[in-house]
Parts: sequence; C-alpha cells; structure tokens
Amino acid sequence: MSPYDSEPADRLVTAAADGEDQAVEAALRPKVLDEFIGQERVREQLSLVLQAARRRGSAPDHVLLSGPPGLGKTTLSMIIAAELGAPIRITSGPAIQHAGDLAAILSSLAEGEVLFLDEIHRMSRPAEEMLYMAMEDFRVDVIVGKGPGATAIPLELPPFTLVGATTRAGLLPPPLRDRFGFTGHMEFYAPAELERVVHRSAALLDVEIDPAGAAEIAGRSRGTPRIANRLLRRVRDYAQVRHDGVVTAEIAGRALEVYEVDARGLDRLDRAVLGALLRLFGGGPVGLSTLAVAVGEEAETVEEVAEPFLVREGLLARTPRGRIATAAAWQHLGLVPPVQPGRGAVPAQPELFAPGGPRSPED
Repeated sequence: MSPYDSEPADRLVTAAADGEDQAVEAALRPKVLDEFIGQERVREQLSLVLQAARRRGSAPDHVLLSGPPGLGKTTLSMIIAAELGAPIRITSGPAIQHAGDLAAILSSLAEGEVLFLDEIHRMSRPAEEMLYMAMEDFRVDVIVGKGPGATAIPLELPPFTLVGATTRAGLLPPPLRDRFGFTGHMEFYAPAELERVVHRSAALLDVEIDPAGAAEIAGRSRGTPRIANRLLRRVRDYAQVRHDGVVTAEIAGRALEVYEVDARGLDRLDRAVLGALLRLFGGGPVGLSTLAVAVGEEAETVEEVAEPFLVREGLLARTPRGRIATAAAWQHLGLVPPVQPGRGAVPAQPELFAPGGPRSPED
C-alpha cells in the first residue's frame, strides 16, 4: 500500500490526486517537453533519449520515473507518447494481479505504443516475472492447460516502450530495475519553478494573479506542482467570492488561512504533531505511538503522512530515542523552548539513564 493511501481525505496539501485533481490536471498538463516546467536534468536526458529514438526510427529504451507523487511522472509519460507520435496505454500495478492480466494488455499493444504502468512497485510477482521477458525479448510465454499437460506457447510482441512510475523505487527488484534503459528521479520543485507553474495554470484557468500572489501560493506548496495547482483553485474561489477575483499576496494569504495552510505549507495535522511534541513533551524525545495518541491519529498516519515533510523542513528529527523537535520548530510555532541549567534555552533532552529514563521509549 502506498503511504499516501492513509492520508485524511480532506488534506489540502496531500500530494495524492483526487477526482477533481485528475479532471483539472488533464486540462493543465503540458503537451510537449518544451512546455514542461522544472526537472531540468530529467528533461534534458529524456529529450536526448527521445530524439535519438526518432532518428533511428525505433522504439526508445524503457523509462523508469521515480519520486514523490505530484511532481509530473504521469505528465511526462504522456509527453513521451506525444513526442514519439505514438498512442499510450495507461494502467497501474495494483490493477495487474495475475500474469494473465498483463499478458492481455501486452498482446493488444500496437507497434511503437507506449505502456504507462503507474505504481509499478505494487504489481504482483507472477506478472512482474512475465514483464522481464516482455521488456527484454518482446515476447511472453502463455501457459495453456493445467498440470502435467500444460503447454507454454510463446507469443511475440511488437516493439513497445514501457514507462514505469514509482514513488518507492527501493521496492523494485533489481532484475526489473535493470531492464529500464533510462531512469529519471523527480526532485521537489524550487519556489521559483512553482511560481512559473502557478502563473501558467492561472492563465489556463483564466485567473488574474500578480507575481506576489503567485509567490505566496508557491511558498506554501511543499515543492509540489499538484499542491500548487490545488491551492491556486482554492485561492481563486476565495478571491471570486469575497473579493474582485484578482489574486494578490494578501488575498492568497487570507484564503490559505481559511484552509489552515500556513506560510511554510504546514496544515492542521502537521501543526498538531509539532504542537503536541513541543507543548506536551517539551520537544522530545517521544515515541511514535505516544505522539500519535496525543494527536488522535494512527501511528502510520503520523509516520508516513506528517513526518516526511516535517523532517524535510528541518522541524522534526527522528532519533533512536524518539522524535525530537528542532529549534526551527519552536520558532515556527512562536514558542519558547524550556531552559536547562547551564545550556540555555534548548528543547528538553532527558538523559538516557536519568531517573525515570527518557520521556518515552521509541516504538
């Protein structure tokens, strides 16, 4: 299961796509590589792969795109098909539970077609083993019959390009990973790149926005274009209902206060985790389960949904003794850390062998 499957459905800053996101993204997606914003290194490398394939008149190597959700892996897969002038077939790893499911898809591919396999790390093992031969030799063995009378019938496949997408590249077995000729890792976007994304999306959505308004939205988007586009739509709604429809920095700030997204992109869950860590446990260390109980969430939700962004922002650290808050966390919430004799104002760090032991053991 993807860690994003456990996210609360009402989170505005989740990188997972809901139905509305999918509908809007279809209209906002760039159609060619030159229109794609950000990921400069991946774009340059991918452009060379595609141009070389077109000059040879053959299908390019299989492509693996890895990285967190919302950064453009699906968009790049569609751009690959468009650049090659080929149709694209879209499916996902969880949808392929049996080798027969994959055989049916592969056998219906046309020559040069692009097969996009999202969440490829969640594909079943039998289908995965069939995919090895399909990627390398462009053929699959279809088993007919059962038991001693079963017969393997080789089925030749036309040359195709597989584009795999994964949020957890480490879960891919080495034999599968090695069969991709090109691997691109998607990085989080810089604020300046997200500002360009916001301006482009605003133009397509017919939203009037000034540079300061775009910068305000970009700064709260957690480095993710999907979140930037979602926040833009919510700010647009606020601007149209309560103001004249023009998005400025002030309007964007007020709108995102309504939706509980603060200046660094933290939402209610993120602030609840930080607040409990600081106010109830003096900055830690505190165990994961204890922290989850304090905020009324499952431990898995805290660990996989809230913590990655807090760690990336330098607000929280994971240690063998438990979770601890950094100085930046105290500053962000406007709290004063407790004072320890001889050490000044620092988050309380109980000694491992102090009376009573650490505040809470790591779970």
